[in-house]
Amino acid sequence: MATTNKAPVLVALQLSGGNDYLNTVIPYMDPLYRDYRPAVGIPEEQVLHIDDKIGFHPSMGPIKKMYDEESVAIIHGVGYENSPRSHFRSMDIWHTCEPDTLGSEGWLGRVIRDFDPKKENVVTGVSFGPSMFRAMALPGVPVATVDDLDNYGLLTGISEQQQRDRILYRYKRMYSPAIGTGPVMEYLGQTGLDALKGADILNAAPEMYSSTVEYADTPVAQKLKGIAQIHLADLGTRVFYCDHGSFDSHSNQLGMHATLWTEVSVAIRDFFDDLREHDAADNVIMFVFSEFGRRTHDNGSGTDHGAAGATFVIGDAVKGGQYSEYPSTKRDDLQQGDLVPNTDFRGVYSTILEDWLHLDAKPIVGGLFEKPLFIR
Repeated sequence: MATTNKAPVLVALQLSGGNDYLNTVIPYMDPLYRDYRPAVGIPEEQVLHIDDKIGFHPSMGPIKKMYDEESVAIIHGVGYENSPRSHFRSMDIWHTCEPDTLGSEGWLGRVIRDFDPKKENVVTGVSFGPSMFRAMALPGVPVATVDDLDNYGLLTGISEQQQRDRILYRYKRMYSPAIGTGPVMEYLGQTGLDALKGADILNAAPEMYSSTVEYADTPVAQKLKGIAQIHLADLGTRVFYCDHGSFDSHSNQLGMHATLWTEVSVAIRDFFDDLREHDAADNVIMFVFSEFGRRTHDNGSGTDHGAAGATFVIGDAVKGGQYSEYPSTKRDDLQQGDLVPNTDFRGVYSTILEDWLHLDAKPIVGGLFEKPLFIR
């Protein structure tokens, strides 16, 4: 179990669109891989060998280096039974831990509630993107949603109560025709106040920040830079969330996938370099996932929606290596042409929740699941 005097922090990085497992963690010695992928297969000499069977995509050099430093865990075959192969439904399942019904509570929303039941810190959870991710959503739980940290605090000049009230009135009026009045109005009003408070607090983060690390001018790098700024400002944020994509590689996969993994790998390396430079990496892990993998057989130019995928957990507190087993590529073992998941994603969540965040996983993920033990 990891030990640090600082409160543990989780960064979730969502690879939206369905990242291709087989071309990310490549079974380069498997002849079936070559048979299935005449158009998008990665030549063996380009693969970054992990062992004598599998290796990373050639664009994942920075992550390979971190893997060699034993700070990257690869969890194989992650997913759930009866994958619907729909972006929206599958992501919804990952976000709510409800594979059989339509969930209304985000798993990380429950985490934020457990960390801050009295809502004393409106930036306990921070979501980077134009809208809040479902994983963070839970009625009554404030989450600061940031699209651009440098311009986040635009409301901080509104100091007089009257002006704030006017903003909140507009906020209420915008939403009330759609969803009624009463308690809902009160909740929206409070949410609006929380958003204003969050803007005030987070606006200070860039001003307090200096670093020798120069992040790339890509969306994922800028999001991770913003997360680093907030983490280094020591504002008490425990859960961060961001995404990158789209990894929906139905066509022109080779170039597109290489570009995306270059962007992600470089951004992750720079993020952890930045934290280490400030002696602030020891209490942070990053969880990297996608809603599903892709078909074993290419379609002539790309790959279609599949089932099992790989997740990664990265950080100084991570016990690096491979967990679970690569699903069988044999034709008789495939389901609808897809690799079959052998690791329930809720088991991966359970390890993060219990061994890293020190929370009871069962009420958050909805049951008991086998845990891969990737935390030191």
